[in-house]
Amino acid sequence: MSLGKFVVRGPAALALALALGSCGGGPAPPSFVCPPPLTVQDAGRITHFREGAGRDPRDIAYEGVLVKAGSACKLTGNAIDVTLVMIVAASAGPSVTPGQTRVPYFVRVIDGSGRVVQGQDFTADFKLSSASPRGESREELSLSLPFGNINDLTGYRIAVGLKPSPEELNYNRRAGGR
Repeated sequence: MSLGKFVVRGPAALALALALGSCGGGPAPPSFVCPPPLTVQDAGRITHFREGAGRDPRDIAYEGVLVKAGSACKLTGNAIDVTLVMIVAASAGPSVTPGQTRVPYFVRVIDGSGRVVQGQDFTADFKLSSASPRGESREELSLSLPFGNINDLTGYRIAVGLKPSPEELNYNRRAGGR
């Protein structure tokens, strides 16, 4: 199964769905807990350097931060439809190059046995420059989690984070997560 179908859902659509869902007749839907996204350790921030050997603060092209993530769910038949929203922020460094800055991030769905059952990598895109040094992106994804029994849903977890290279990950760890 793949992730990445971007959708737009506004508060009005959610309010309408809740109002219609509470209208008369029929049994109450089974209760379930919408799996909250969990930020993977060491994947909440990224410091990306310009190409080349330098690795001091003057060589930083951009810094990215996963500001927050949340989820909303809707039960549909034998699946739960999850809308995942992530806020990614980026700041230009002294070595930013004009043009598009792409901050990589990932989403992984883990079942109750700890197995990754869905996963995909994405990018949050920014146009950073010295004149426009900051940006924030709202990333919204839709995914479907199938189940045989409603109790199966209690084991699902959604892991999210920025996707640093091994070198960037080591830098994050040395910097102590600033």
